[in-house]
Amino acid sequence: MSETTAGLTFIAAMIAALAATYRPLGDHLYRVAAREHHRAVERGVYRLVGVDADTEQNWAGYARSVLAFSAVSIVALYGLLRLQHLLPLDKGMPGLEPGLAWNTAVSFTTNTNWQAYSGESALGQIAQTAGLAVQNFVSAAVGIAVAMVLVRGFARKATDRLGNFWVDLTRITLWVLLPICLVAAIALLAGGAVQNLTDTVQATGPAGDTQAITGGAVASQEAIKNLGTNGGGYYNANAAHPFENPTSWTNFLLVYLILAIPFSLPRAFGRMVGDKRQGLAIAAVMGVIASVSLALVVGLESLGNGTVPQAVAAAMEGREVRFGVPDSALFASATTLTSTGSVNSFHDSYTSFGGGVLILNMMLGEVAPGGVGAGLYGMLVLAVVTVFVAGLMVGRTPEYLGKKIGAREVKLASLYFLVTPALLLVGVAASIAVPSNLESMQEAGPHGLSEMLYAFASASNNNGSAFAGFGADTPWFNTALGLCMALGRFVPIVLVLALGGALARQRRVPASAGTLPTHRPLFVGMVVGVTLILVALTFLPVLALGPIAEGLQ
Repeated sequence: MSETTAGLTFIAAMIAALAATYRPLGDHLYRVAAREHHRAVERGVYRLVGVDADTEQNWAGYARSVLAFSAVSIVALYGLLRLQHLLPLDKGMPGLEPGLAWNTAVSFTTNTNWQAYSGESALGQIAQTAGLAVQNFVSAAVGIAVAMVLVRGFARKATDRLGNFWVDLTRITLWVLLPICLVAAIALLAGGAVQNLTDTVQATGPAGDTQAITGGAVASQEAIKNLGTNGGGYYNANAAHPFENPTSWTNFLLVYLILAIPFSLPRAFGRMVGDKRQGLAIAAVMGVIASVSLALVVGLESLGNGTVPQAVAAAMEGREVRFGVPDSALFASATTLTSTGSVNSFHDSYTSFGGGVLILNMMLGEVAPGGVGAGLYGMLVLAVVTVFVAGLMVGRTPEYLGKKIGAREVKLASLYFLVTPALLLVGVAASIAVPSNLESMQEAGPHGLSEMLYAFASASNNNGSAFAGFGADTPWFNTALGLCMALGRFVPIVLVLALGGALARQRRVPASAGTLPTHRPLFVGMVVGVTLILVALTFLPVLALGPIAEGLQ
């Protein structure tokens, strides 16, 4: 079987698997979010935390809980990383220096998992498991919880009650993330991924050379880093490392884990608003954008244009030769269309235009299908903007799911989409203005700009992947990228929660002859168009100076 045929088979099987998952996983997410009674184990958690699970919060109270929990998480993880040398199973690793510890703590708490360090040579076992892995679970749960608040804003009427953050956090972690990760970790372990508490093993290779091989709780970390669209690799090579991703079928499993929850959440959305067609429409928008992105990356990488591939007479430089171009391209598209950051090939070595598409995937806001929760609420904000634009065209007050989209809602949606461009473009401009920062780029010119552009796009969108040629472990970039990760995560969350509160206070408006149907192909096409026009064109000038200029050389 040729590489192309195998790759197309891989992609077709992935589409089939996601389609088969859409309904059962989406229904499960709905039941977890909508269930009214509390189970015994949940009540135990509530008593431990000291919260009244039967009292729902308004959007402001929910936001305070999210921010407080995240702030405590950052401080706790920062302390753990600084003091890891005092903990058991530290593998002789020193505590991280303050700037790197800050950057890493913010990174994993914001579901970004940007790594300015090499995992196997920087962190001990406790830091990896009790620190990073725990944040992989709870940061993913926070994203899904925030999405559920926005959906409740559409589903409820004449109320300011939107749920309880602590209830949502507990249920999502216990009944969604943990069970799936348990099964996935066992599967990865069976496929050859490592799961132990071994420090270092000295191995002798075929040529007689000796290599120190680091063990660890890799399979369990790998399961949640992909399912939760986190992305931090236990090893520096990430999912290209055979201990993380041993075989072709584990590669399939990892991509499936990345996409499963984001593509199933629209089903839960449709169930919660009482119209399953609305969920299918949102899933269709995600699918159209993802399909176009994947086709572009596979096509561009198969052609092999660009400076680096031409220099080595192939498009495989820097790739994972075990999987080939189509499988690597699918993984790259999945990881940049979501907020995952896990990689099985190095994006710095992609063709100029192929790498540019990966950057654009993140600039779109990672909504196709996006991160767990973040993709759904980003797409719903785009839908709000779309119905507003459509309302302007026909001269009437726009509505979406029976809720009027007025000045307050449009302002919140607009501010949501201004956050990432502001962080990304200001961060890149400020960094380039400091001459010493240019040393972090592997090379000057358009490719160097692409490396820096990718870094700030990844941080501002809470993605976490990197071009791999960019030296980010400096005081400037640890601080700047850390700020981008924090602001890029929590400012949009607050705006989404405020939007959910504004919608929930409204009464439902009956549909009329002038109401735009939001479950038909016309609406799907309009949302796709607004996504490309509103978001993509914002970044066209800087893309023209980076990957486009490099590709045209």
